[in-house]
Amino acid sequence: MTPSPKLLSPHNHALVLIDYEGQMGFATKSIAISELRTNTAILTGASKIFNIPTVVTTVAEEVFSGPVFPEIETFYPQATSGYIDRTSMNTWEDEAAYKAITGMGKQKLVMAGLWTGVCIVGPALSAIHEGYEVYVITDACGDVSVEAHERAVQRMVQAGVQPMTSIQYLLELQRDWARQETYAAVTDLAKKHGGAYGIGIQYAHKVIKH
Repeated sequence: MTPSPKLLSPHNHALVLIDYEGQMGFATKSIAISELRTNTAILTGASKIFNIPTVVTTVAEEVFSGPVFPEIETFYPQATSGYIDRTSMNTWEDEAAYKAITGMGKQKLVMAGLWTGVCIVGPALSAIHEGYEVYVITDACGDVSVEAHERAVQRMVQAGVQPMTSIQYLLELQRDWARQETYAAVTDLAKKHGGAYGIGIQYAHKVIKH
């Protein structure tokens, strides 16, 4: 009856959202931008529902990359979240970002962002090198080509990264539908952004009156 310690819970990890910005999104070709935005909304919405310690970091926001996706701003407004802007491509090599991430005191780190092969590979491999367990939400990441994204994921998995999807992340945090304190928020998020799964929930709630 004891769940695996490899599973994520609302209390055992922190989330790092990296470079979800316009300039990075323009060149992303490994996933449709509409799908990327949807998956990002599921990921960020899930983290907000379960109060996950979260760091949002950008790169050259004012001079090159532009503002973050609306899906990030909705759940983590800059005015209250205090995005960390960098010049380094590897978030782990930025002193402010490094202190913010490691300062959350979580041994498990979940990462997602743009691009997979640069801005996710760098901190993922660096964190593993320092003894952290790293999970990457692969369908909320993207790169300049399918090849670039897939090789990056393959490289990270070979180094020990555990890949997940956005819906998997949401449901792993909920884990038990009897947890009524988050049930409504989780199902509402899925109905809004969860594609066919969300439509199924909407149908069940209406037809079965559950």
